[in-house]
Amino acid sequence: MIHPTAIVHPGARLGANVEIGPYSVVGEHVEIGDGTRIGPHVVIEGRTRIGRDNEIFQFCSIGAQPQDKKYDDEPTRLEIGDRNTIREFCTFNVGTSQDAGVTRIGNDNWVMAYVHVAHDCQVGDHTIFANNATLAGHVHVGDWAILGGFTGVHQFVRVGAHSFCGVGTVLLQDLPPFVTVSGNPAQPHGINSEGLKRRGYSSDAIMAIKRAYRALYRSGLKLEEARGKVAEIVAEHAEVEPFAAFIAHSSRGIVR
Repeated sequence: MIHPTAIVHPGARLGANVEIGPYSVVGEHVEIGDGTRIGPHVVIEGRTRIGRDNEIFQFCSIGAQPQDKKYDDEPTRLEIGDRNTIREFCTFNVGTSQDAGVTRIGNDNWVMAYVHVAHDCQVGDHTIFANNATLAGHVHVGDWAILGGFTGVHQFVRVGAHSFCGVGTVLLQDLPPFVTVSGNPAQPHGINSEGLKRRGYSSDAIMAIKRAYRALYRSGLKLEEARGKVAEIVAEHAEVEPFAAFIAHSSRGIVR
């Protein structure tokens, strides 16, 4: 299961049926769960824990030091969940002491080639990152979010669950749940209706989310007024609550 040309530190902890391809390097503080497959020429270093049944393709750099001048070799971590697909040339960095000290990737994510996840990012479950999507430090990405190819996300930005970014999007502010954006800088273009249908949202729930979107983006209301209108919709449709909570607690401002 471990190719003879691979270099695995004796201190690394490998689960059952782990595969490690030719010329890959696994460091001392790495833990890899059962059934995970590591392709050729992959470097996994730092204090990195990878869960079960992941597939990491060739030429990835996993768990390297963050690209942050303030980093001073602190014992920070990278945690990757289960059943993720991580394609070629991806780079995931450990966290920093300026945040929680850990970069986290959840479960069942589909990460395409050349994706960068910087220090202290928190990525949920079932996301899709298309080729060359890039997260700066401290970014939070909710479940089921989709980042189109060449999407760039500014540091400390939050990306809401079930949102959708078109190709080449530049996110400088927070993106609420369910909303579709594109452009540089990002501009809103409705909600991710098709994605919500595929995930089992009812027609009534989708219509309520559209009403909340219109209250925020199309009514001409000030932000505080829009929050009040959205709260009224939540009272009738609980599915809108994540949208209301998100716009109530945004620190960088909402994509407008």
